[in-house]
Amino acid sequence: MPRVKRGTKRRASRRKVLKAASGYFLTKSKLHRSAQEAVEKALRYAYVGRRQKKRDFRALWIVRIGAACRAAGLSYSKFISGLKKAGVTLNRKVLAHLAASEPAAFAALIAKAQAGLAQAK
Repeated sequence: MPRVKRGTKRRASRRKVLKAASGYFLTKSKLHRSAQEAVEKALRYAYVGRRQKKRDFRALWIVRIGAACRAAGLSYSKFISGLKKAGVTLNRKVLAHLAASEPAAFAALIAKAQAGLAQAK
C-alpha cells in the first residue's frame, strides 16, 4: 500500500480548527489538540444552546403575560383558557409584546378572555 503524507489537507484542517478557536484562552487557541477539543465542546454547547433559547424565550413570554394578567386581576392559566374558549389564536410571543407595549390592546384581550370564561360556564 502506498504511503500517504497528507501535507496540504492536514494543514488546511488544522488551520480551520485553529481559526475557529481563535480568542480561546491559553493553549486552547494555539495547540491543535487542545483547540480541537475546545472547538468540539463549543459546538456541542452551541447545539444545545439553540434549543434552550426557544425554551428560555417561551418562559420569558409566559412571565410577561402572567404579570400583565395579574395586574388585571386574572391568572395566566385562566387568561389562556379564556382566550382558547373565545377562539382567539395568538401565540405567546405576540401576547407578550402586546402586554409590554400596548396595554389597551391587551386589556381588550383580557375582556375577551373573561367573556370566553363566562360563556363556557
